[in-house]
Amino acid sequence: MALRFGADVCTATTDYGTVLLDQRSGEYWELNPTATLVISTLMTGANEDEAATALMREYDVAEAQARDDVTALVAELRASGLAA
Repeated sequence: MALRFGADVCTATTDYGTVLLDQRSGEYWELNPTATLVISTLMTGANEDEAATALMREYDVAEAQARDDVTALVAELRASGLAA
């Protein structure tokens, strides 16, 4: 499923990944380059399997680990209310 940030979430890409600002709470989230790759892939309309494949291609990550990492990241973003 594609990922979409809420209307109250601002993003900024940096040399070190992506920063998210939840304007409702004022909290910042810093995502490393691997998480940035995952969210950028998902935000283009790709699904979680495709994001895991992108992660495996870019980094030396086993398939099971890539899938677990994508699932965990998406779950955390949704649980925090940052993404739908």
